[in-house]
Amino acid sequence: MTCAYYSHPDCARHDTGPRHPERPERTRAIHDRFTADGLLDWLDQRAPVPLTLEDVCRVHRPDYVSKLARSIPAEGLATLDPDTVVGPHSLDTALLAAGAAVQAMDAVCGDGGVKRAFCNMRPPGHHAEPDRAMGFCLFGNAALAAYRAIEAHGAARVAILDFDVHHGNGTEAIVAGDRRILYASTFQYPLFPFPDLAGRPDHIVKTPLSAGTDGTGFREAVERDWLPALASFRPEAVVFSAGFDAHRADPLAQLALDETDFGWVTSTVLDALPAGVPVVSVLEGGYDLQALAHGAAAHVRALAGL
Repeated sequence: MTCAYYSHPDCARHDTGPRHPERPERTRAIHDRFTADGLLDWLDQRAPVPLTLEDVCRVHRPDYVSKLARSIPAEGLATLDPDTVVGPHSLDTALLAAGAAVQAMDAVCGDGGVKRAFCNMRPPGHHAEPDRAMGFCLFGNAALAAYRAIEAHGAARVAILDFDVHHGNGTEAIVAGDRRILYASTFQYPLFPFPDLAGRPDHIVKTPLSAGTDGTGFREAVERDWLPALASFRPEAVVFSAGFDAHRADPLAQLALDETDFGWVTSTVLDALPAGVPVVSVLEGGYDLQALAHGAAAHVRALAGL
């Protein structure tokens, strides 16, 4: 199956400063791995265009978006919280990443010849709450893609499936009141952002994993929690929040997955869906460059049916 691939050299313009884990080399490492593996020959490469500030207000409060725009420095760096740093081009880059997510959903839901897409873009998005940046994230890219499927393409139900090692608190906050969206998340616990595990609605599926959990434990959890939820929910479109920081080599967490687990979760979810369900994947975390690149390659091979 043909898979669209969204990336852009301007991802490198989002400057987070020296030694920050969410750095320009992340998207470059993935692209270089895809090139070395010959994956690019099988992908439909597309360049995104940015959303507007008004566009991202679909999932964020206008006062937050305005405040963020005013916080962008003319030169140097600005710190939005202890983890989230922006430079002069960060807002433009974040709008470009958000644009990739939305345009990928347009592509897979339309008649453009693809039903699956991967967005190799930064900054990530799943920690960005309606009213604040958080955890390296500025805009909720996965949530924007999900609402695009509903509002522009008539999907009655959309699933967001998040296998980043950190729970996507921002995505949860955006969609918690909307039963048209299933949000399912596997994550190390306890670990940032230290989510509340109690009292959640049934369309929010939280799967905490203990430090040291390996691929066997991860796979058992997905089969136990995600697959029944998907079968019951019957999504008409799917968004992956694809974080590769659950890899055993990642410096920010302590799970013990490898790239075969990322390929497995992708193919297992796809096998559980009816044929033709549109799927978009957006890059979230992953901070060891080699583990990130190999994990993303395994995920996209499964997306593309290779």
